[in-house]
Amino acid sequence: MDERDLVHVATYRRRVRATTASIWENVLDWEHLPWLHHSTFSDVRLIAARHDGWRAAVSLTAAAGRRIEIETRLEPEAHRYLTLSTEGAGPATAIWTHLRPADGGHTDIEVRFLVPGVAGAAVKAVGDAYVQLYAQLWDEDEGMMVRRERLLARPAGRATVGEASIDLGPLADVRARLPLELELGGGSYRLVDLDGRIVAHATVCPHRLGPLGGAPIEGGCLRCPWHGYRFDLRTGRGRDRRDLRLDPAPEVRVDPRTARVTVLTAAAWPGDEAREGGGARPR
Repeated sequence: MDERDLVHVATYRRRVRATTASIWENVLDWEHLPWLHHSTFSDVRLIAARHDGWRAAVSLTAAAGRRIEIETRLEPEAHRYLTLSTEGAGPATAIWTHLRPADGGHTDIEVRFLVPGVAGAAVKAVGDAYVQLYAQLWDEDEGMMVRRERLLARPAGRATVGEASIDLGPLADVRARLPLELELGGGSYRLVDLDGRIVAHATVCPHRLGPLGGAPIEGGCLRCPWHGYRFDLRTGRGRDRRDLRLDPAPEVRVDPRTARVTVLTAAAWPGDEAREGGGARPR
């Protein structure tokens, strides 16, 4: 690639609230493109992957049927990486991202956009469009990296779930509050209605600790908003031919006499009283 044939249309700078190590991990994560960045990319197909980069075909959300190829090349020793994007047989757009560690575990980035075939008044318009797009992409990436770093900072990357229970009140009142998120025994869970039963599930994806508290439910399965991985709400098992499973969910029990709902962690299950529902049993 001869960058002399490209036009520098803009430079984007910001401080990212994540470590440089998290950013390198994020750059290699091609799989999240159509999920975390669904307003930009509608699908991705991996062509090749290496330890220092990858190449994939992606479809653009705003342009139905339009596909481009994206390639990343990491240069950690130079604290930078290159992103090339091509459409058809034309020349590639080159985007250089430079990383510099900053105070507080943050990272300063500088992104330079080099685009072919741009001249005159179009330079500013194209540059502004790239800056606007990358501001949005980095906002989305930053949110993912910040959450992942926070959860990984816990012992073993997960909360330790102990014995605990909570009385949520009358069944009718609980149903009116669904979906309902709660903290119990050091774990985070969501209660949802599944075919008329109240079911609990963990709100942390076992893949990369993605947020399942607001994850959509499709055909009895959760879908993680970061990478699109699906999990069966009844069993907690992954539905994507991957060896993944949600952390054990609390039991949701309804007293047959008072119709009050109690949620208990696995360690607190006392016996075989009536239960309204629950997620995966302990592995």
